[in-house]
Amino acid sequence: MSQSVLKNARSAADIRAKKAAAPLVCLTAYTTPIAKLADAHCDLLLVGDSVGMVLHGLASTLEVTMEMMILHGRAVARGVDQALMVIDMPFGSYEESPRQAFRNAARLMAETKAGAVKLEGGTHMAETIRFLVERGIPVMAHIGLTPQAINTIGGYKVQGRGMDAERIRDDARAVADAGAFSVVLEKVPAALADAITSEIAIPTIGIGASAGCDGQILVIDDMLGLFDAFKPKFVKRYAHLSADAAEAIRLYAEEVRARTFPGQEHIFVDEGASQ
Repeated sequence: MSQSVLKNARSAADIRAKKAAAPLVCLTAYTTPIAKLADAHCDLLLVGDSVGMVLHGLASTLEVTMEMMILHGRAVARGVDQALMVIDMPFGSYEESPRQAFRNAARLMAETKAGAVKLEGGTHMAETIRFLVERGIPVMAHIGLTPQAINTIGGYKVQGRGMDAERIRDDARAVADAGAFSVVLEKVPAALADAITSEIAIPTIGIGASAGCDGQILVIDDMLGLFDAFKPKFVKRYAHLSADAAEAIRLYAEEVRARTFPGQEHIFVDEGASQ
């Protein structure tokens, strides 16, 4: 699959080698302009299936399709120079069998030039992860809260509390042993995230986990304040672009109705006309 990887970008092996090194900086990206901005500062950019909620107005990630992921993956690839680009496998594209997962992962990488895919699930997905890795497809795992499984886990709840911690630890060991180059830990208690980070040989990427993880990831529309349908506890707003945009649109509408926009500096005149 190496022929599909963006030429100058980091590889999955580069990310794996960052275990216990300087924290990995990761964000989602869905468009070329955002990818260009984030690429300058990030080690890894994820074309997340969260695109369905933040850009398409869907209620969850379950309605996201392969075609949507490929469309946004191609857009992000045009803005990536140095970060590893990872693309989410959408719900229903990999759960049936390792062979189904390989066909769809190969398509995603070939058509987007992503350097790796991400899929959700722990011990029950270990066979699939191993199957993909053995056939040249780098895999980022995702355990803890897995949004594609909200109908079975009962919503966006913290995972791994109390006696449930061992299940998450088993998931982490399983995906690491299967060959995943890194693993996202979503919405798990900090002490558990720290324990997993110390126990497994691949980088942990936290989202609602612990500052002790080997890296962090956020949905970019969340941290920029562009998506405000809800705000998880683990999101820090680094900007409030939604409010800024709303004010800019209000001002534009006001000026159009008052005929103060466009002004003389925004219009064209016939230079050959008499003055």
